[in-house]
This record gives sequence, C-alpha cells and structure tokens, in this order.
Amino acid sequence: MRAMENFALILILFSALMHALWNLLVKQSRDKTVFIWWMFTCAFGLLNLYLVLPGHPFPVFTPQYLLLTASAAACFVLYHWFTGRAYLKGDLSLTYPLAQTSMLYVPIWGVLLLGEKISPTGLSGILLIVLGAYSVQLRRIHLGDLLRPLRNLGDSSVQAALLAGLVYSFGAILDKQGVSHYSVYHFTYTLVLFMLGYMSLNLLRPRYRGRVLAEWHASRKLILWSGPIMLGSFLTFRYGLQLAPVSYAVPLRQVSLLVGVAIGILFLKESYGRMRLASVGLILAGVFFIWHG
Repeated sequence: MRAMENFALILILFSALMHALWNLLVKQSRDKTVFIWWMFTCAFGLLNLYLVLPGHPFPVFTPQYLLLTASAAACFVLYHWFTGRAYLKGDLSLTYPLAQTSMLYVPIWGVLLLGEKISPTGLSGILLIVLGAYSVQLRRIHLGDLLRPLRNLGDSSVQAALLAGLVYSFGAILDKQGVSHYSVYHFTYTLVLFMLGYMSLNLLRPRYRGRVLAEWHASRKLILWSGPIMLGSFLTFRYGLQLAPVSYAVPLRQVSLLVGVAIGILFLKESYGRMRLASVGLILAGVFFIWHG
C-alpha cells in the first residue's frame, strides 16, 4: 500500500483496538441497552466541545446530507438490533459467524457501486479475514462445524444474524459516501446525533422507565471511560475510511476480534482452543495480504 494508505491502515487498526475496548466495557455493564445510550450521550457531548472552538462552523444541513447521515445511522442501529435479537435467541457459535457476513457484501458493493478495484492479493486477504471472523466462535476445525450455521437458515436467530450482516454492509457504503463528500468530523457528529436520537426514541418506551438513572448510578465510571473510547473508534475509522477503499477498510476492522480474543484469554481467563488460534492466524494473514495488496 502507498504511504497515504499505510496511514489509513494505522488509523483503522487503532480504531479496531478502540472498538474492542468499548465492547469490553459494554459487556461489563449491567443494563447494556441503556449503557450504550449513555455511551453515545457521553461521546456526543465530547463532539460538541470541538464546535465551540473558533473557526470551526458547522456546515449547512442540506436535504442530501441529512438523508445520507440519517440512513447510515438507521443501518447501524438496525445492525445492533438484529445482532441483539440473534444473540438473545440463538447459540453464539451459530449466529456470530453469520453476523460477520457484511464483509462479503461490502467488497461487492464497493466494486459495483463505488467503482473500487481489488487486487488479487487484496482479495485473498479479504477472504482470509472473512474466514477467520466466521470461524472464531466455532467449536472445532471441521467441515461440519463450518457449514453448521448455513444449515439452519429457517431459524429466526440465524435469519436475524444474516439481516444484521446485510444491513451493516449498506451502512458501510453510506459511511464511505459520507466521508468522501463531507468533513469526517461533521459527518461523524451528525451520524452520532441521529443514532442517539433513534436510541432515545427506543428508551421512551415504558419498559425503560427508571432504568436510565439506575444505570448511571451503577456504571458511571464505565460510561465516562466508554464515551471517549467509542468516539476514538468512530473518528479514526472514518478518517481511515476516507483514505482507503471501503472494500479493505471494513474487513481490516475485524482485527478487533484479535484484541477481543487476547483480552478474553489474558484478563478474563477464557479458554482459547485450536479453533480460536487458527482464526487469529487467518485474520493476521489477511491483514498482511491486504497491506501488501
């Protein structure tokens, strides 16, 4: 990759690290849906600090800009909703691999809709990362286990996982369009604003009454850490996305899985097994191929 693209690689890998860390904080929270709302609220507050500086006026909201950001935000919120439904009702080893299928769609949309070009080496890297991300939650290296998620397409949790992957791929294309035509900071600001708005509408339902303040009292320190970490992940990924093809950027961000596996093994004392180690190896090999592709 050229020097500019090397910088994009560094930004995306840093974003992957931050992504894994804020997901770890979410896992440690008590009421995860409310915690995520607080995390976005904290991140949005930090985004506003930049706007008070002189010389950084916000651009005029055009209908096209609002439609783009609102649509991208809807895709990412729906992705979280579909994955939540899939994990709630389905076996993680069954649903998790299918939720990662966005990495198969994104290069296709990138080539067909954005005119991106993928080298044979880069394509090999993408496929290795897809295989690594697909297999990381499976139980063993066996053809039957690899095909198991695909044999349960009638299961509602499997369908939700597949929809999560599909809707995320649309969001990624909209994301690329946004950072290609607008300021990364302002696009991210509006994206977070819309996502926070959608989440707030959800929390207005009676079932969440009293839970917002309760989660603040229970997880205040985690929330204050999670806001800047998530914001760092959002901004660095989109600055990297501005410099690199979306066909490469989205698969590269799966390096967050390696961080998650490392945290699980080193700090949470989770078992690692041959399957996870093999998956980690595939993802690392994929990153190397994309870097040289």
